[in-house]
Amino acid sequence: MTFVSRNLVHLCSARAWSCAQDCGEIRPDSLSSAGFVHLSTPAQVHLPANRLYRGCDDLVLLHIDPARLDSPVRWEPGVPTDPESMLFPHLYGPLPVTAVTKVTAYRPGPDGAFPPLDEPT
Repeated sequence: MTFVSRNLVHLCSARAWSCAQDCGEIRPDSLSSAGFVHLSTPAQVHLPANRLYRGCDDLVLLHIDPARLDSPVRWEPGVPTDPESMLFPHLYGPLPVTAVTKVTAYRPGPDGAFPPLDEPT
């Protein structure tokens, strides 16, 4: 089953984004370990944010134009605690900075939890 979203985002630290701008692409550890870069839709990004980064206050959302990606995006299951049948976009190659159309801060609430976002971004 394939889902189409015109809005994809990648969650990373402001420092990682700064480094990516210097080298032209983002190559998170997941690219080496799992073979892909984790992406999300704006409506689902709070799930990995809360699972992996709860309380972190230096995160940014990289808003991505899928038409500018050089590698394939596959929609695949997340982790068992994600809503049943929810698929996440995985980029099977590095994320070029030229595909990023906007960068926004993504801050947790007072309780450390990240809020869901509404499309469009």
